[in-house]
Amino acid sequence: MESLEKVFKKHFQKEPIKIFSPGRINLIGEHTDYNNGFVLPAAINKGIFALIQKNQTNQCTIIADDLAEKYSFDIQKIEIQENGGWRNYCIGIIIELQKTRKLIQGFDLVFGGDIPLGAGLSSSAALENSIVYGLNEIYDLKLTKREMIFISQKAEQNAVGVQCGIMDQYASMFGEEKNVLLLDCQTIKSKIVAIDFLEYELILINTNVKHNLADSAYNNRRETCERVAKKLKKDTLRNVTINDLEKNKTILTIEEYQKAKYVIEENERVLDSVEHIKKDELKKVGALMYDSHEGLQKQYNVSCPELDLLVEETKKHKEIIGARMMGGGFGGCTINIIKKDIKNKVIGTITKEYENRFRKKCSVYKIEIGKGTRIIN
Repeated sequence: MESLEKVFKKHFQKEPIKIFSPGRINLIGEHTDYNNGFVLPAAINKGIFALIQKNQTNQCTIIADDLAEKYSFDIQKIEIQENGGWRNYCIGIIIELQKTRKLIQGFDLVFGGDIPLGAGLSSSAALENSIVYGLNEIYDLKLTKREMIFISQKAEQNAVGVQCGIMDQYASMFGEEKNVLLLDCQTIKSKIVAIDFLEYELILINTNVKHNLADSAYNNRRETCERVAKKLKKDTLRNVTINDLEKNKTILTIEEYQKAKYVIEENERVLDSVEHIKKDELKKVGALMYDSHEGLQKQYNVSCPELDLLVEETKKHKEIIGARMMGGGFGGCTINIIKKDIKNKVIGTITKEYENRFRKKCSVYKIEIGKGTRIIN
């Protein structure tokens, strides 16, 4: 944070408003959010720091400190850029705010963070939330947190091209320390679920395989689910039961059937996990995580060899009670529930096997559940 403050003051010679917007984990419930299903995410203690202040002009200057990149534009003449990368996330927020007829002028922004990009921790939602939260603050737009997350979601859908659900933005904005959120993506309401990891902790292992959720694979999954729901005369897969699916199996392709079955089963796994968490039955939660990964791998087809190896290796160690791929897929992290006192030895064995198999290193992060987007001192 100190280095970002120095950069901001060097370039803009004024005091900024400081925002922290966290990334998120998702304990279980993958690819269910855009099907109006259930998810079990939490904000984490890694994220994006954004320093922002208005400047009394129509000019905007954004500095991506970690990337050593700078972008300036006239707020009255903005347009989405081809291959714009992080710039389009920023532009998207402004475009969506302008649609609400909220009056904003120029601003100066410096952002950076400790959240690894492309790891499935939703650095994109953290960036989006930090910008809309900051603009809401400096221009007193009087937006609620709920309104802000929908602006962030629309920015990603319309400016970046990822037809994402609401989970990432919601968890990043509303996260609570030491709690996961049982989020109903149909009502966009959540229940706080206190979780005690007892003698275990959460460890993420990053394959360092970069994925891009804007590619056709992610959006194709959503299109397939919507097509199945339409064939079954339902609004979304949230309202489809296993019986509905089995009775109409003949009108579905094998691909449609498997992907829909995964979504329905994953929703049940989320609800079952919550009941086990309430009873401190972490091993049963872990078993459901393994089931989730198998579904993602074999039914939904969004895993990759690197993720599969990391999950399979955990099964050799009784000190690990649950693991699965996390995020959109095709790379990124696995999330693991590992016993605290021997984690280094076990993780060392797994990462060594990964390096031997793929001739590249993976990265390991200990994460804690933290608070959502907020102003910091």
